[in-house]
Amino acid sequence: MGGASSSEGAIPKGMDILAEMKPGYEEILSRDALDFLARLARKYSGRVTELLERRRQQQAKYDAGEKPHFLAETKKVREGDWKVAPLPEWFQDRRVEITGPTDRKMVINALNSGANVYMPDFEDSNCPTWDNMVQGQINLRDAVRGTVSYEDPASGKKYALKEGPRAIMVMRPRGWHLWEHHVLVDGHAVPGAIFDFAIYFFHNAKQLLDNGRGPLFYLPKMQSHLECRLWNEIFVDAQKQLGIPNGTIKATCLIETLPAAFEMDEFVYELRDHMAGLNCGRWDYMFSFIKTMRSDPSRVMPDRGFLTMEMPFMRAYTQLVVKTCHKRGCFAMGGMSAMIPIKGDEAANNAVMDKVRADKLREVQDGHDGTWVAHPALISIAKEVFDEHMKTPNQIDRQRDDVVADEDALLQVPEGPRTEATLRNNIAVCIRYMAAWIGGTGCVPLYNLMEDAATAEISRAQVWQWVRYGATLDGGKVCSAELVREVIEEELQAIHAELGSSEKFAAGEYLDAGFLTKLMCIGRELHDFLTLPAQDIIIAMGK
Repeated sequence: MGGASSSEGAIPKGMDILAEMKPGYEEILSRDALDFLARLARKYSGRVTELLERRRQQQAKYDAGEKPHFLAETKKVREGDWKVAPLPEWFQDRRVEITGPTDRKMVINALNSGANVYMPDFEDSNCPTWDNMVQGQINLRDAVRGTVSYEDPASGKKYALKEGPRAIMVMRPRGWHLWEHHVLVDGHAVPGAIFDFAIYFFHNAKQLLDNGRGPLFYLPKMQSHLECRLWNEIFVDAQKQLGIPNGTIKATCLIETLPAAFEMDEFVYELRDHMAGLNCGRWDYMFSFIKTMRSDPSRVMPDRGFLTMEMPFMRAYTQLVVKTCHKRGCFAMGGMSAMIPIKGDEAANNAVMDKVRADKLREVQDGHDGTWVAHPALISIAKEVFDEHMKTPNQIDRQRDDVVADEDALLQVPEGPRTEATLRNNIAVCIRYMAAWIGGTGCVPLYNLMEDAATAEISRAQVWQWVRYGATLDGGKVCSAELVREVIEEELQAIHAELGSSEKFAAGEYLDAGFLTKLMCIGRELHDFLTLPAQDIIIAMGK
């Protein structure tokens, strides 16, 4: 594999790039940008390691029987009368946000989609190959400057930005748990979050200000307000280095881990000079619930499909997001609709669209200021619902004093079915999604849903939990490791039959995906993230 080292002079002393510098990469990974990255990495990488160790220590406490709770030491923050810094005038209406990876065509289509906001995603809907990460940065740089275009090599179709209003970009870097192993500083991998933030911010912050906007970020997977504190320190430092006023950056935190639900005020407080709001990351939240409470046999979840947003524990969480954000003067963003249109079946498609409409109606009536969709066809439905029920740009002024923070309600597990059909679907999703991920694609339509790492995580965690506690399925079968192995083999055989040739099956990375699924679903321990061992595979493949 090609690469570059500090001895070549193109990169800072002590930095090594263990990947090919393709034509054009030297512009986005310029010497000045890499200097900026190296300074941040040297200063903050150790803190990331410490916070990840803190996560492990805290999980050990949960495994020993402790439950998540509101922190006594931050009671004054929760009870204090304070608000975030004012939000900019150009960032007042977020009623519909579309998310997706950062490939060039997707960036153009998302900006043109009619959504208010586009979240270019370096995290859950992205596979962190070197080319995906660097080319994604190039694509966003060009989008910020209005020069991004694309011609499909297969069809010859050309894509370009349309005239007039476009979606505002809110970039999502990787979570603290992921590392950029292609870039070393002083012999150590750089945190993926710092790499993504540094390269994007360095190239685009001033241009965004010249455009009349500013740098915006979605911050994922955090489990403690101390992790928000680190982001805030990085923001302050980065703005100072580039001569940009403090508070210019605005960030939205995803509340997508169970521990975070007990520290919402603290999240907002730590980032109060840079805070734009909180988002209900529903799929990762359900996964985190299983992961956090994995040693409690009374917390075994029913079918994934049964866990709708109407469940009391999800209502307790999402309404607390609204209460917290509006009390502090920032946005409360609703969750993702992972559904996608069903072609060739009008009745089934209408049923799906009705579910989307009901989901968005619940959100706007609860007080959310906007919502997420994964497919452009859902934008008009979401806008229609929010336009009808939210006549102002947002509803931050709507206080939810009726909502009470309730530890027991947040931890309540609903009763519901545990079916063999769901077991099989979960395993099929894991195998097919992981095969695509190893192949370099992080966002895949499967079974009429847009699956990303978050939805795959809840699928495999649910199977693991059922195996761990020997859940009885409908019909009386016990969910055992043996049954899971059988279903994995049957799914691999079904995929082989679908593809029709051993060559296509081998090229599709399905054997590696099947192995990972087995490891994730029947291993003794519940792995923190399926993307960590999967990342080891793509690195070994030279990606």
